[in-house]
Amino acid sequence: MAHSIIVHLVNEDPLLAETERLPEPGDVTVTLSSPRRRDGRRPHYLTRGVTEIILPMHRVNFIEIVPEEKEAEEEVVFHRD
Repeated sequence: MAHSIIVHLVNEDPLLAETERLPEPGDVTVTLSSPRRRDGRRPHYLTRGVTEIILPMHRVNFIEIVPEEKEAEEEVVFHRD
């Protein structure tokens, strides 16, 4: 199952991508599929046609895990009248 994530890089704009597995605490790299900026455009430093990249973890500030559409819909919201 692929996870949609937002990777915040050191001194770069965040990348939106998919990964087959989330990185473990001991991992040195993270592999991303379909890397793109949050607005959907290709990052300027990637060659056209690149579909997968491997990033060293020392370049990553933090990673956000984007919830799936189903999970977001199942969220219970309480309203007060």
